[in-house]
Amino acid sequence: MKLGCRLVLMLLTTVLTSTGAVPVPTPLRTLPGARGCHMSQFKSLFPQEVKAFKRAKDALEESLLLKNWSCSSHLFPKARDLRRLQVWERPVALEAELALTLKVLGTMANSTLGDTLDQPLRMLRHIHSKLQACVPAQATTGPRAQGLLRQWLHRIHKAEKMESHDCLEASVTFNLVRLLTLDLKCVASGDLCV
Repeated sequence: MKLGCRLVLMLLTTVLTSTGAVPVPTPLRTLPGARGCHMSQFKSLFPQEVKAFKRAKDALEESLLLKNWSCSSHLFPKARDLRRLQVWERPVALEAELALTLKVLGTMANSTLGDTLDQPLRMLRHIHSKLQACVPAQATTGPRAQGLLRQWLHRIHKAEKMESHDCLEASVTFNLVRLLTLDLKCVASGDLCV
């Protein structure tokens, strides 16, 4: 009886997944233009990595208290949610967000925060290099970047030119945990991020 039940369950599972009745995750590497994309390893980070990021965030927040910063816009508004984008757009948005984060934190690494930022910056660079393989060619320019994705990319590029460095530091700092816990996990989960 057990063998018969297993066979029926296996047959049922095969039929349901092949007909599309049950959602099956689409790996990012199967998206058009994405070659060698392997983001599933970032669904969760190791505890020591999370601790390093929290230490860095705390140190960055302390350094911000000493500065007189103000922003004319919200670079990463709370309403921003990668789940609102199409699956292929999510790595594009995260790549732009991560590129700005690396650029801003990279300039801060030369300060007294250098030791605190070393491990997080190495990890962010590693994630960024893996993420670049997931971004389809020409995705950030041309007709493919439309709608909400285009707005997000425009906001990031505009902020780089218009906002003060202190404002960018604050925006990146306050967005760091969200980037790692929500955005990265969503991209790593592919179409299971709903």
